[in-house]
Amino acid sequence: MRSLVTGATGFVGSAVARRLLREDHRVRVLARPGSDRRNLLGLDVEVVEGNLANAESLARICDGCDALFHVAADYRLWAPRPQELYQTNVEGTRALLDAARRAGVPRVVYTSSVATLGIPRDGTPGDETTAVSLADMVGHYKRSKFLAEQLVSEYAAQGLPVVIVNPSTPIGPRDIKPTPTGRIVRDAMAGRMPAYVDTGLNVVHVDDVADGHWLAFAKGVVGQRYVLGGTNMSLRELLFEIADIVGRPPPRWRLPHGVVMPVAYVAEAWAKLSGRPPIATVEEVRMSRKRMFFTSAKAERELGYAAGPVRLALEDAVAWFSLHR
Repeated sequence: MRSLVTGATGFVGSAVARRLLREDHRVRVLARPGSDRRNLLGLDVEVVEGNLANAESLARICDGCDALFHVAADYRLWAPRPQELYQTNVEGTRALLDAARRAGVPRVVYTSSVATLGIPRDGTPGDETTAVSLADMVGHYKRSKFLAEQLVSEYAAQGLPVVIVNPSTPIGPRDIKPTPTGRIVRDAMAGRMPAYVDTGLNVVHVDDVADGHWLAFAKGVVGQRYVLGGTNMSLRELLFEIADIVGRPPPRWRLPHGVVMPVAYVAEAWAKLSGRPPIATVEEVRMSRKRMFFTSAKAERELGYAAGPVRLALEDAVAWFSLHR
C-alpha cells in the first residue's frame, strides 16, 4: 500500500512514517521546500515538495494513495501572527481533505489533539465524550485545532472515510523543534527549571502514539475519535522523574499561577520586540490552571491500543536530547 504522511519531517509525523514502513507500506511524505528533513534521514520514503496552501501540490501527492495520515499542524502556543495557525490547521486541512476526496483516497487518519477535548469539573480524566465548546478553548492553537476537528467530522458525515485520533502529550526521540513539552524535558535536564506550577498532563511515548495511528487506520470506525494517551501525572512528578534519570536535584519551589502570569506577559512583550519565542506564554499559564488528565479506555477497548511505561518515554527523550543539544 502507498500511504501519504503529512508532517513527516516533524516529531509525531516521523514516528508515524516509521511505523508504516515497518508494515511494509510505501510512504510518500509532503515536505515544504527548505524544510528541516533530519527526521527523514535513512528512511526509504518518497519526498514530494509542496505545502497545505498549494492545491496543485495536494492533488499531486494524493493521487494513487491508499491511505492518508494528516499529522501536520502548526503547534505553537505563541505566534506573532495568530492567523497563521488557522490558515494551516483549519484551511490547510480543508484543502487536503478536498484533494483526498477528489483522488478517492479510501482511508484517512486525522491527527487532532486532546486540546480539543473537555476536562470534567470533578477531576476525573476526560475522554472523547466530555462536553466542550469553542468558548472553552484557551488560545489560538487550541481554537484552531478545535475548528479543524469539527471540519473533519463534517467531512466524515459527508462520506469521507476519516478516523480521528487525539494524542495527549507525546515525548521521546526526534523532537527537533522541540515541542513545548520537549522544551520542558530539555530544560529540566539542564537544571533550568528550579520551580514549577501546580498542573498536570498526560504523557505518552511518541512511538505509542504512532502505534495508535496504525491501529486507527486498521480498526478505527469512520467518524469516531480515539484518545491516544499514556500516564496522567503532575508537572512536579514529571520534573522529579527527569531529575532522577539525569541525576540532578529536583526542583524545590512551587510557584502560584498568579506569580507566573506577569512573567508570561513580560516575556511575550519582549518576544514581540526581539522576534524570539518567549520563555513562557500567557496561553501556557492559563492552560496550566487545569490538570489535563485523560483516559485512553476507548482506544484500548476498540483498537487494542496500549501505552508503555512513562519512565521509558522519559528515558528515551532524555537520551535523544543528550545527543542533540
